[in-house]
Amino acid sequence: MFELGYDNWAGKPDSANIKGFNHSLNFYFMMDFPFKTDPRLSMGVGIGLGSSQIYFDKTYPQVAAFNNTTLAFATTVIGGGATDADHYKRFKLVTNYIDVPVELRFALDPAHMDKSWKFAVGTKIGFLIAAYTKAVDPEDVSGHTLASVVEKESSKQFFSSFKFAPTFRVSKGVIGIFGQFQVNSLLKSGAGNSVFPFAGGVVLSGL
Repeated sequence: MFELGYDNWAGKPDSANIKGFNHSLNFYFMMDFPFKTDPRLSMGVGIGLGSSQIYFDKTYPQVAAFNNTTLAFATTVIGGGATDADHYKRFKLVTNYIDVPVELRFALDPAHMDKSWKFAVGTKIGFLIAAYTKAVDPEDVSGHTLASVVEKESSKQFFSSFKFAPTFRVSKGVIGIFGQFQVNSLLKSGAGNSVFPFAGGVVLSGL
């Protein structure tokens, strides 16, 4: 199962200016277990990788600021010689998970899954394996590139080690739509606002 979604945060702090094509890419290997009492019903269980990329405009989460107790959002380029008007051309926060999706599925025509309408509700349990930021090309207020560089910072210190995200999916044949909403905060208790990521998009799956 492959998912491409648009991502955002509910409950984001006012200091976080999220802007751009925030997206998730998820890929799972799934097994389907039909019910003996009704072949239209089945349980789907799998494992795979989930990745969310959130873009920021002129605010920059400081994931590797080890002297902070909460996740701070800088408003200027970090580094020698930077002014208040300098900014990054692109800046994103990436969180990567090992996901275990579980679904209760219903297919109108289980004998022809490649053509049938299919519906699923379930959840994803994810385990955080990486959290990092990537900054590209600091610019001045006029948009002139100050340096052609890519800067990365990596740390999981502010982030919850797992996610619990209820999901739904509706498909016709191999293509469909999905949605999910994480019900536990992206950030650890005491590390900042209670932030709840959500996503929706397209899914490709034969099940």
